[in-house]
Amino acid sequence: MNVIGTRPDGWWKDRHAAMVGLVDLLERFAAGNGDDVTVVFEQRPRPPITSTVIEVAHAPRPRRDAADFEIVRRIGLDPQPGAIRVVTSDHWLADQARIAGAAVISAESFRNELGPR
Repeated sequence: MNVIGTRPDGWWKDRHAAMVGLVDLLERFAAGNGDDVTVVFEQRPRPPITSTVIEVAHAPRPRRDAADFEIVRRIGLDPQPGAIRVVTSDHWLADQARIAGAAVISAESFRNELGPR
């Protein structure tokens, strides 16, 4: 939601549509540069959002900052955490990602990489 929240375009009126829009942007991004991309949402989207291009994941239990904890967990399980780039505006998550060996980019900087919607 950090990336979605970088544009005050009324996303909060329809969070699901905003999530679908983000997945679409990420699919185009991944297809264009060949990166493996995973988006982690706080809770399972309803209706589900699927992709054949990127991994659409969610925290196992919906709660505050659940996606942050899930991202840290995933970094810890990866045999090459240095190959991971975490996109966030959350200072705690950024610190934890760096400690685990991942690179961090701000949500706004990454959103600019995605281009116009």
